[in-house]
Parts: sequence; structure tokens; C-alpha cells
Amino acid sequence: MNKIDRVAVIGAQLDLGASRRGVDMGPSAIRYAGLAERIESLGITVDDLGNISVEIPEIASIADRHARYLPEILAACARLGAQVVGAAGEGRVPLVLGGDHSIAMGTLAGLHSAHGPGGVLWLDAHGDLNRPDNSPTGNVHGMPLAAALGACGFELDGLAEAPWVEKGRTAVVGARQLDPGERELIKSLGICVLTMTEVDRRGIASVMHEALSVVQGSGFVHVSFDVDVLDPEIAPGVGTPVRGGLTYREAHLAMELVAESGMLSSMEVVEVNPMFDHGGVTVSLGVELIASALGSRIL
Repeated sequence: MNKIDRVAVIGAQLDLGASRRGVDMGPSAIRYAGLAERIESLGITVDDLGNISVEIPEIASIADRHARYLPEILAACARLGAQVVGAAGEGRVPLVLGGDHSIAMGTLAGLHSAHGPGGVLWLDAHGDLNRPDNSPTGNVHGMPLAAALGACGFELDGLAEAPWVEKGRTAVVGARQLDPGERELIKSLGICVLTMTEVDRRGIASVMHEALSVVQGSGFVHVSFDVDVLDPEIAPGVGTPVRGGLTYREAHLAMELVAESGMLSSMEVVEVNPMFDHGGVTVSLGVELIASALGSRIL
């Protein structure tokens, strides 16, 4: 079991990939909610590397409506990836705070550049497996997993070419809203997708054990946590809420099982939108779930 003793926090306040504004404030909100102090209470050293620089919609150009703001997003992801390479190369666990989910392209490309191909555990209400030619919205935050699997043809300057993760080591957990093009890609690549129906039928422990068995292996194991995997009743402050998500205890158990596996080599938490939060409950829950993934226990 790998012991985590040092975490590098990297903020990626990007919201160009989404149509709903506000997730750019996520990194600051999570930090202000006591992230560093909570992690340090676990005996882990925290190095906060600040935020990468990003364009804002008022300055950026949409350019291609099939992949809105793509050049600016890829440029930001390349900067993020370089930070991830540096942190991972120094033996620190990268903890990336989003921003919308398009930032996962930078995280995964950086991890691949540092460690070679790896596995990804993708907790999300959505598949994020759309491509520019079939995306219903053109929003890039619906494409990062497809990009990571090499299905979009996106390139990040200075980083490894996609695919950045192995299709046989990719597991999506908690999905409950998939587009037709995503279902097609899931079938063609044979991606492991464990929907909320599976969680309902089998329980989160069984689902997580299967997901972790899929993603395990050499290189890296990355946990990409979109807060919209949680039910909006416990996490209202998200970019694209979908009813029927993970409960409070299901989410904590999922992260506790990640910690128990000893596989975690990096993590990101994305799509926190403080504009729609109530009393900071979503942000606070995000901090506690990060702590659970890093080894926090009830007893």
C-alpha cells in the first residue's frame, strides 16, 4: 500500500469548457474551506502551487461551435500538464482543483508524460465521452475522457500524445446521463461504465471493488471526481446537476475504498460551482471527500 506523505495542490480555474458560469471560482472556494489544514491533519505535507493562467470567455474566441474555445482550453491544459509533470516527478501526489472537467485532459496528459500510460477512475454523472463531431452542445467539458482515450485527436504542446489512459483500465462510476455518441464509444472501446443502476442494485462497495480492479496497474491510477456524481440534495453547488446521484455515505465509502486500495497517485475535483451552493455545503463536502481519499477514517 502506497503511503501518501506529500500533496501538490494545483488550481485550474477554467470555465471555458462549460456553458454555465461559476466553476472558475471552485479552486478558491475549496481552498477557503480549509483544504490544506484538513489534509495536514492527516500528517500529509501540502505544497500549494497556485493557479495556472487561463483565458476568460470575455476575451477568448469561440472559434469552432463543435468544440467551443478549444485552442484556449488546450493551451490551459498544456500549462496544467506541465505542472503535473513537475509535481509527479518530485514524488508528490498532484491534487488538481477545477474548474470544469475539461482540465482532466491536462492532468492525464501530464501523468502520462511523467509515468507512461495508466488507469483512470472517473466518478461523474456524465460520461464525458462526446467528440466534436457528435457533441450535442460543443462544450469541451463533455469530451475530456474521449480525448484521454485518443478519440478526439486533441494535442497538448510539450506533452505526450493521446491516448493518455488505457481503455482497458478506464472505469466510469455513477453515470446516469449519457448521450448517443457516448454509448457508441463505450461499446466500441469496451469501456467499463458502472451506472447508478449498478450502484442501486449492487451497492457502492461492490461497484467500487470492480472499478478499482479495472483501473489497477502500472504507471498511474488517477481519480477524477466530478462533484455532480453526488446527488444535488447534498451537493447543489455543481456545474450540471443531475438528480439521483451518490448519497453522502456512498461517496465517502467510495473514497475510503480508494484510500484502502493504496493505488491513488493523483486526484482532481472538478465542477464545483459556489454560485449555486447553499451555505458552502458542496465545498465542505468536497474537502471531506478529498480527505477520505487521502486516508481519513472514522476510527
